[in-house]
Amino acid sequence: MPCMKLVIDLGNTKAKFALFKEESLSAIQSTDRIDIDTIKNLFIEYPSIQSTILSSVAPYPPEIDEYLDLNSHFIKLTHQTPLPFNLEYSTPQTLGKDRIAAVAGALSIYPGKTILIIDAGTSITYDLVTSNLLYIGGGISPGIQMRYKALHTFTGGLPFIENTDDQSTELIGNSTIACINSGVKNGVLAEVSGIIGQYHALFKGLKVVISGGDYKYFEKYIKNDIFATPNIVVQGLKKILDFNENS
Repeated sequence: MPCMKLVIDLGNTKAKFALFKEESLSAIQSTDRIDIDTIKNLFIEYPSIQSTILSSVAPYPPEIDEYLDLNSHFIKLTHQTPLPFNLEYSTPQTLGKDRIAAVAGALSIYPGKTILIIDAGTSITYDLVTSNLLYIGGGISPGIQMRYKALHTFTGGLPFIENTDDQSTELIGNSTIACINSGVKNGVLAEVSGIIGQYHALFKGLKVVISGGDYKYFEKYIKNDIFATPNIVVQGLKKILDFNENS
């Protein structure tokens, strides 16, 4: 039976598990919470798991690390983990694990290219890696849902609106809800489009990869040439795991 590799991505709102058989993604699932029984059940369901990598931006039960270390070749992603690119970042210990993994994943899609990686989730992150494998930084701004929450939380009368794909993006809203949708959705589109344009002006031949929970929204409305994929982080974690096993 071919060996499998387990990738665990613990984000701010979801835990994602991906199983790779050689280079192929054979299974992926997500859940709202993670515990040791979830991990044990994965090893029961997929007994050929031999190596694992875990990336987390949120707290999780420490016994998970112990179990993975005992039952597989285990890598926990930190700022000290060897990477398939070089960090030119003044505070690597504060660089989000999801951002590191997304960069590694983008390099699998566009090897040898300068790439802007946009991860549109709870936050919108921008990360730039050059064609000579140098990560030099990027930016962070509030995601779509965070913007809706902020308008409700920090004002006295604006309602909270749940982000959905079918909301109107008409520029001129004719009700309070329509105005909020216009401001949030058109505002974030203008931001992302404008930032892509600024990066294109600085880096000739730039490639743009967009991922994250809201990637479909930007794929639909942004006219720039972008590569959209929902699983850039797990793809990148797999690449980091391979890099460490082969180095």
